[in-house]
Amino acid sequence: MDKARVISLFIGVVRAKSFSQAAVDAGLTPQAVSKAVRQLEEHLGVRLFHRTTRSLSLTDDGARLFELANPGLRLLDEALEQIQSSRLEVEGLIRLAAPTSIGNAIIVPLLQEFQQRYPGTHFDIQLDDHFTDLVESKIDVGFRAGGPPERNLVARALGDMMLLVCATPGYLERFGVPRTVADLARHRCTGFRHPNTGRMMPWELHVDGATVYQDVPAVASFNTVEGELASVLCGTGIGQVPVFMIERELAAGALVPLLTQTITSNRGVFMYYQQRTQMPLRVRHFIDFVSAQAPLRLQGQRRAVNAAKAR
Repeated sequence: MDKARVISLFIGVVRAKSFSQAAVDAGLTPQAVSKAVRQLEEHLGVRLFHRTTRSLSLTDDGARLFELANPGLRLLDEALEQIQSSRLEVEGLIRLAAPTSIGNAIIVPLLQEFQQRYPGTHFDIQLDDHFTDLVESKIDVGFRAGGPPERNLVARALGDMMLLVCATPGYLERFGVPRTVADLARHRCTGFRHPNTGRMMPWELHVDGATVYQDVPAVASFNTVEGELASVLCGTGIGQVPVFMIERELAAGALVPLLTQTITSNRGVFMYYQQRTQMPLRVRHFIDFVSAQAPLRLQGQRRAVNAAKAR
């Protein structure tokens, strides 16, 4: 016996004062409602209704059960209404996952603007360079760089990620300026290890109309882009980093663009999420907001490099 179902039908009969009307309200036949109430009576071992052809009234046991069960069902109804209405309100928690570089440089700056529009929203943000499983981690929206996720997910391209070779003015004063890709072999360079595989990633360069992958003599390697960038800014060596992370440093002259003819933009920045017909409105609004705003931030990369070159 489905206890929740039969108690719900019992309360429906009491409220409607009729088996027939309770059946209409529940979308069932009167026979089905009557059978459910009989099952409940047999389970409890008591009669719940006095039935005649003309009237229907509660027994003492029936009145006691209604008095005890009705508030609980009302609370359940209110809970269901609140959950349903939350889909129609732009408020509540939105869970995000992103690589640290994309999160800090692109997503986090957008959160304040979104919350200004929708003050009732708040965020739980997981910054991790590993690919995040949305279902397992209970994430609403994820971000990643490279290629789109290869799973049953919806992916939206937000823009290209430009990779730039750069160094500090202090480093270049000490060790000189590389003029060609071959010159990199004589310089101190930084490297990045893929967080999932631990492999040293070659630099991705545009040479003679094609993309080439160049191994560099890394004097320091890192498993986060932020660590590598911090090393480059300290003057440790020459690094290749995403332009969206260093626009301020380029504008301030803290970093100098090098070998600009080798800049690549083969990798994209993607937003991904589950295909859900019952997606909360707050999540849908956030997806649409990021789709409109993030590409504008990524479009500034080329301007930042050209302005630095003109210095």
